[in-house]
Amino acid sequence: MSAPSPSLPTPASPSASASPSASASADGTGPAATTAVDTASAAASPLDTASAAATAGRAGAVAPATESTGGPAPTVAELLDFVRRTAEDAELVASLPLDPEGRTWLRLEGPGGSEAWLISWPPGTGTGWHDHAESTGAFTVATGALREHSLAARLPTDGWKTLELSEGVDRTRQLATGQGRAFGQHHVHEVLNESEHDHAVSVHAYYPPLPQIRRYSRTGAVLRLEQTERPEDWQ
Repeated sequence: MSAPSPSLPTPASPSASASPSASASADGTGPAATTAVDTASAAASPLDTASAAATAGRAGAVAPATESTGGPAPTVAELLDFVRRTAEDAELVASLPLDPEGRTWLRLEGPGGSEAWLISWPPGTGTGWHDHAESTGAFTVATGALREHSLAARLPTDGWKTLELSEGVDRTRQLATGQGRAFGQHHVHEVLNESEHDHAVSVHAYYPPLPQIRRYSRTGAVLRLEQTERPEDWQ
């Protein structure tokens, strides 16, 4: 999400009645597990939540993203282990409704108070370039395949709108079913389902729960900061 886009995926603009968003993710005070859809239009609409409610007991009750568990923070390795194990839960993965027009997502309970999402990707969808601020994270492909474009560079945290990237900072990973990756703070990437026919489904986890997401546009080597989203923007 890389949620809500979760997220990103962060799914971009869930309706007010939906608890999550993805890579961009969102936190809510609604049911323990909720599904939503990120469509190509400006306004996203909720999907049937019956299957999500049925999985709530298995996914675990969702604690608010700001709630502290009182225990040690999960490591990046623990986040990666969680998303890999969750991606192997075929029944949970199959419970997520798929929409041909946009991403759908389900909020899960991550380890140690982390923020976690099960996200579907219709053919041809993606997150756009974004980062996850101070959160570390991990994701694994449960079905299908995803491509990740990322930058091997840490961007300035503030004070800029346009940045010219150095040569050699681009990285690309093709992630098949069962494959995943973890990342540190301020990780800049975009995630895409490049298939022309097949949905993909992935599991994402972030700690601490996403404080903000910065979204970018890119033209060649020029990266432009377009928008900064905070939890209140996607609740």
